Amino acid sequence: MSRVGKKPIELPSGVTVTVKEDEVEVKGPKGTLTTPIPKGIEFKLEEGVLTAERESDEYAAMHGLARALASNAVTGVTEGFSRQMDVVGVGYKAEVQGKKLLFALGYSHPIEYSLPDGIEASAERVPSKASINQYQTTLTLSGIDKQLLGQVAAELARLRKPDAYKGKGIRYAERFYRLKQGKTAS
Repeated sequence: MSRVGKKPIELPSGVTVTVKEDEVEVKGPKGTLTTPIPKGIEFKLEEGVLTAERESDEYAAMHGLARALASNAVTGVTEGFSRQMDVVGVGYKAEVQGKKLLFALGYSHPIEYSLPDGIEASAERVPSKASINQYQTTLTLSGIDKQLLGQVAAELARLRKPDAYKGKGIRYAERFYRLKQGKTAS
């Protein structure tokens, strides 16, 4: 039995769930999300609790996945998700202009990234991160769809991967980066 799949999902007040044949629709104060239901998995809604059940052990791999996707949808429409990215490097900068992010990342041209619908961004300089060498800006991405938020963060991190020696680039704020030593005079 899947440990994750067995856990019930308690629905907070203000959240309505509609279980259809092939998807679960979750409505809450922040918006609406739909989650696909894999073959062999069935959701049951009883007294404010959503549970996932599988037909047989053949679908064990999808049991925990389906429950986690539905739980993320419930969390997204109530609280939302956020991700922080640090822009590190001399001369590097990031600006938010409406639904666009403008970057100067050491290339010969500025980079313009259009945010998809449902994702919002803000850029600010956080004083507590001054200990990071060459720290410039922190981008805070937020939205209700965890998968889409992670995809946008990955695309931004790919624009300029962190350098192994100085750590310059776009980095995930919560991740620790070990830098290489470099040459030493003998």
